[in-house]
Amino acid sequence: MNVIKPSNLDFLKELRLNNNREWFTDHKDKVDSNLRDFKEYFFQVEQIMQEHDKIEKARMYRIYRDVRFSKDKTPYKRHVGFQMSRLKPLLRGGYYIHIEPGNSFIAGGLFEPNKEDLLRLRQEIAIDDLALRDIIAQESFKKYFGKLSGEELKTGPRDFPKDHPSLDLLKKKQFYVVRYFDDKTVCSEEFLDQVIQSFMAMRPLFDYFSEVFTHDKNGTPLYE
Repeated sequence: MNVIKPSNLDFLKELRLNNNREWFTDHKDKVDSNLRDFKEYFFQVEQIMQEHDKIEKARMYRIYRDVRFSKDKTPYKRHVGFQMSRLKPLLRGGYYIHIEPGNSFIAGGLFEPNKEDLLRLRQEIAIDDLALRDIIAQESFKKYFGKLSGEELKTGPRDFPKDHPSLDLLKKKQFYVVRYFDDKTVCSEEFLDQVIQSFMAMRPLFDYFSEVFTHDKNGTPLYE
């Protein structure tokens, strides 16, 4: 079984301490070898997830940072990231893996919903929030993720009553879940199973998103 090796994490630690083009160029063989290891590991995750879900796109993010609008001009990321998108328009939600020494996690959900999707989701919550609350109250959900994460408005969204009983959910701008892992777990053979189990535990939430976004607020299907 392909595993993330301690040496792969050591590489990321080295890169964090030597985040400059000179070191990167001088150690290009090490860079390429470790990035290839990560890519192979993520490909393995994608292959397994294709057996359980319909993955439309999968990509490992580039190690290079976009520094154009950042005060931090270090050229390279301190982590590697991998993202999988489900087959749209019928399936919503996305999966993410973040590997960084001391800060590795998996996540999934709606990270950057567009304004139309966010409005539609808020409309559904305002009409009936029980389906979503039942999902985030499930023992399996709390076991893996604890709570529903995401940035929130300070007050209620425009065009919704400020005293709405579902205001805690309506204020959310993002709807996702996170599970963190220590370095020892990341480098263990069990990590792959834990990643897949965690992704599968997200499915009730994703199924909810898919149901909402494939129907209008009157319950009429949007797709044949």
